[in-house]
Amino acid sequence: MFNIALNTFKEIVRNKFLYLILFFAFVFIIFSLALWQLTIWDDQKVIVDFGLAMIEIFWIVGVLFVWSQLLFKEVEWKTIFLILSKPIKRYEFILGKFLGFSWTIFLIILFQAILFLGVLFFKEIEIDYLIIWSLIFTFFKLEILLSLVFLLSTFMSNMLTILVSIMIYFLSHSFSLLLTMAERTKSEIVVYSTQWLQLLFPPLEALNIKDVIGSFKDFGFNYFLFNTFYSLVYLAIILTFTVIIFNRKKFER
Repeated sequence: MFNIALNTFKEIVRNKFLYLILFFAFVFIIFSLALWQLTIWDDQKVIVDFGLAMIEIFWIVGVLFVWSQLLFKEVEWKTIFLILSKPIKRYEFILGKFLGFSWTIFLIILFQAILFLGVLFFKEIEIDYLIIWSLIFTFFKLEILLSLVFLLSTFMSNMLTILVSIMIYFLSHSFSLLLTMAERTKSEIVVYSTQWLQLLFPPLEALNIKDVIGSFKDFGFNYFLFNTFYSLVYLAIILTFTVIIFNRKKFER
């Protein structure tokens, strides 16, 4: 499993599309230094919001396009038969691929975080705990999105996997709005249905604390602990379903 993870990591590092993403992420983070000249609002909040958003957005693109290409390339080029013909269990293949991509996400987000925090230090912007937790939660959000791409790609085409993943990403950030709309209907069935539906979707809205940085800080430690635990449990469930489906999948030679 760890050999698969290492080979996946090497394969991703060699992907030119990844370096294109990194280049633009680097440019936009540095570009945030000039934002204070372009806005009439609080320049510190703009720099923080813009930097955190760029880290997340560029990696969403990376997860959706780099990973989906890697998996479907294994199937289209028939290399998956060579891999599975070896004494490797299918769950080891899935978990190895997931770990390899996760290592890449972690290392590059760590690099981007150091660069981003350096920008804040240069601009003499206070680096409070919400910024640090926002970076940690961004990693969890990307891991959850990656696990969903794994799951969907076991029974969907490449393009459909990307489209459905994007839809899930945006819907998962919108449940507070959907619940508000459901409550306005004054129908308990609609409200309860929306609440149960929310349980099926990843907790991305709860992890999206970057929107309140600079305006709201009343978070207890239990909030971060609970959402960290929730994210890990959700990841474990999605990966379990991925392994189950992949174990039953038949590949045509």
